[in-house]
Amino acid sequence: MNPTEKALWFIESHLPEAVSLEDVAKSCGVSRFHVTRAFGAATGRSVMGYVRSRRLTEAARRLAAGAPDILSVALDAGYASHEAFTRAFRDQFGTTPELVRAQGSLKNLDLVEPILMDQSFLTNLEPPRFETSRPFLIAGLGERYSCETSAGIPMQWQRFGPHIGNIPGEVGGVAYGVCVNGDDAGNFDYIAGVEVSDFSDLPKEFSRVRVPAQKYAVFAHRDHISTIRRTVNTIWNRWLPASGHEVADAPEFERYGPEFDPRSGNGGLEVWIPVKG
Repeated sequence: MNPTEKALWFIESHLPEAVSLEDVAKSCGVSRFHVTRAFGAATGRSVMGYVRSRRLTEAARRLAAGAPDILSVALDAGYASHEAFTRAFRDQFGTTPELVRAQGSLKNLDLVEPILMDQSFLTNLEPPRFETSRPFLIAGLGERYSCETSAGIPMQWQRFGPHIGNIPGEVGGVAYGVCVNGDDAGNFDYIAGVEVSDFSDLPKEFSRVRVPAQKYAVFAHRDHISTIRRTVNTIWNRWLPASGHEVADAPEFERYGPEFDPRSGNGGLEVWIPVKG
């Protein structure tokens, strides 16, 4: 089983318990960062966001079935008070626990059912080459995303496009999409940028990333850019668990060379995953 399959099994079989991200990571035999990244790549959700949504969905079922005590439902869903449960319930479903119980219906609730894993990994993932990067600097437009909001990245590239070729100190010909500052909730910063010689004269709204000398597993993605998530999912959920390599604490990035055509999305790119050793 890959890390996401293991995580889903563990979550669903321990749903009434106080499950932490550390618990999920241990059940998968990988780090918290690895399970967070793998789960997000496979499902488009954060691990603990999925846990929360699943618990609230099962709580909604109990309420619609006429549960007599809302506080006991709240406690079973992992909330210490009626008030905290009501806030989370309203954020998830746009209504209150009391109303769902009174109506005795789940109609119009956006329930989150157990995820059934899609086993459609790439069958033609090329073996990576291993390369130690030189230290270099990336500058560009940065945004903070969650697993659920990362569909906004193409729009970010559209905003960044007019800057390319006009950035002080730009080292031309190559663009980078850099993921940094990931947290346990699955949030991360994504910088659409280019290499620069220094940070001194950049526009104030630009984000800056120092990429250290680091060993990377480098994967070729030759298909259209729209299928990049499938490649990343295959790397994190199939290649990495079988490879014996551990992920290093360093930026992960996409490298778009001169052959990539941003207008058509064709031309291919490389996915650089930092590894230890």
